[in-house]
Amino acid sequence: MPVSTIGPFKLEYFQVLNEKGEIDKKLDPGLSNEELLKLYRAMVLGRETDERLLKLQRQGRLGTLPVCFGQEAASAGAVMAMKDSDWFVGAYRELSGRLMRGESIENPMLIYNGLEEGNMIKTSPRTLPIAIVLASQIPQAVGLGYSIKMKQEKDTAVVTFFGDGSTSEGDFHEAMNFASVWKVPVVFLCQNNSWAISTPLKKQMASETIAQKAIAYNMPSVQVDGNDALAVYKATREAIDRAYAGEGPSFIEAVTYRMNVHTTADDPTKYRKDDEVAMWAEKDPITRFRAYLGKKKIWNDEKEDALRKEIRDEIAAAVKNYEEPRQYKPDAPFDFIYGTEVEAIEEQRAEFLENFKKDVTNG
Repeated sequence: MPVSTIGPFKLEYFQVLNEKGEIDKKLDPGLSNEELLKLYRAMVLGRETDERLLKLQRQGRLGTLPVCFGQEAASAGAVMAMKDSDWFVGAYRELSGRLMRGESIENPMLIYNGLEEGNMIKTSPRTLPIAIVLASQIPQAVGLGYSIKMKQEKDTAVVTFFGDGSTSEGDFHEAMNFASVWKVPVVFLCQNNSWAISTPLKKQMASETIAQKAIAYNMPSVQVDGNDALAVYKATREAIDRAYAGEGPSFIEAVTYRMNVHTTADDPTKYRKDDEVAMWAEKDPITRFRAYLGKKKIWNDEKEDALRKEIRDEIAAAVKNYEEPRQYKPDAPFDFIYGTEVEAIEEQRAEFLENFKKDVTNG
């Protein structure tokens, strides 16, 4: 039998801003100064909020929470490419992007204190709540994409965020398959931070890249420097444009790094070396972007100090408001399981409220 080649497979990697804040002019996406400053503010806001949340948790004022330090560019760069009409379907390490979409700083405080109200994102109705269960949000993103296609909505796409660990879940592969078959307007954005909690990438998969997984689903894919906000923006913008044009889904692997703990219940010193963290600290997304803005003569130390103060004051006000005494509906989680009343759920609600009443009575 003759041997023939089925087809050529190509995978590209690109970076727009290097670690020193130097830009590749051929790949420059051409954002205005106003847009660049908006993007920078979003990353700084995410970093500052993240650090404050961590302090609140260590003080016993919040429950266990994930930390986003070091991954600001991957979500903020993508959101910069999105419109309000697009859907944001995330996991739990996209704080900068969520805040950029208009989500309140108080929302994560409520969520990580076990309050369902934190999942109500009134200021950005097309931003879905965080998804803790790995890859559970990815099929939902494809469902949204299918709905967009059925309704023939114009200039509307879905961007779904997930980590490298999610690509080992069945939900990921099922979603990729349906997205490809249905040709839905979905952008899959994997934040590859090298660690699925304590499992390194090399022990999780034999693939040289995560982006190559999309080849199996006949889906365009690219690997970018995930600490380069402009690279993430450019890749996401091109993928969204494909989606708008009816050309179906795309896949982006944003190579980044989680500089801090996986969650506040984690101790990364048990499984990774300090020199690895130090190496990635040199690739910090905020440091390089600030250097780039300085080279463009649109940023300086005075503006940096003013921005940090403004943001810290904004966060402090949010913390104060969050900690004001108020009444919360204890059975709120039961309200959002189904769209209509279900007898079994109502029985569970009644049991919960009875136990809650006893707990309050007994102090």
